[in-house]
Amino acid sequence: MAIVNRTPDSFYDKGATFTDKAALDAVARAVDEGAGIVDIGGVKAGPGAEVDAAEEIRRTASFVAAVRARHDVVISVDTWRAEVGRVVAAEGADLLNDAWGGHDPELAAVAAEFGLGLVCTHTGGATPRTRPHRVEYDDVVADVVRRTVGEAERAVALGVPHDSVLIDPGHDFGKSTRHSLEATRRIPELVATGWPVLVSLSRKDFVGETLDIAAPSDRLLGTLAATSVSAWLGAQVYRAHDVAATRQTLDMVASIAGHRPPAAARRGLA
Repeated sequence: MAIVNRTPDSFYDKGATFTDKAALDAVARAVDEGAGIVDIGGVKAGPGAEVDAAEEIRRTASFVAAVRARHDVVISVDTWRAEVGRVVAAEGADLLNDAWGGHDPELAAVAAEFGLGLVCTHTGGATPRTRPHRVEYDDVVADVVRRTVGEAERAVALGVPHDSVLIDPGHDFGKSTRHSLEATRRIPELVATGWPVLVSLSRKDFVGETLDIAAPSDRLLGTLAATSVSAWLGAQVYRAHDVAATRQTLDMVASIAGHRPPAAARRGLA
């Protein structure tokens, strides 16, 4: 799942894909590099300038239509607002990435109405665009499982296709670095629920704090290490800024696990 931010203030690229041309170029590049899903976001996840629903729609809706006209790819929109979900659904979106854990309960109903997929993310009940402060859990993974499975089951009850629902442990969202590390090593408990697991690891703060790397631009190696572990433990979808590097990482893990043959096997044959 390639990340394409339609924001002027994203934490990693600082607005590199805010303009239509840059964003369309980024989508084309991501598809060429092996992305099966493109995730379009119109609001920075962290604190920042206020972005109302009308502005979020302006940033995303027509762009979704443009991508739909150009590419045979699954189009995801990262939003927590039902009114945004309804508009992008009409423009051709396939998946609503509810990164704020059901904050707007009507978003799942929109996904059901339009037959879209839904990502159910754990945030511990955090308000959108807020940072965690002294968050505590008796058992963070038990809370992840309870909340995400509950949202997934509610979505299906509303009419979202069962095979189009994913759960996301929500690294960094409503969590300390220790919580995110624990959620990573206990991914098998999420896999055991039977819902496909999406992880959004790319250049996040838990990677930076773990390795004492402040700049997101320097967190690729840590991200790929977390990606490798998550893949080995059974996660299925990877939201990433670096598509080619992530694709190679996942292919290598799949080959070691015996799920993918080598692209070439000439060594020792000549």
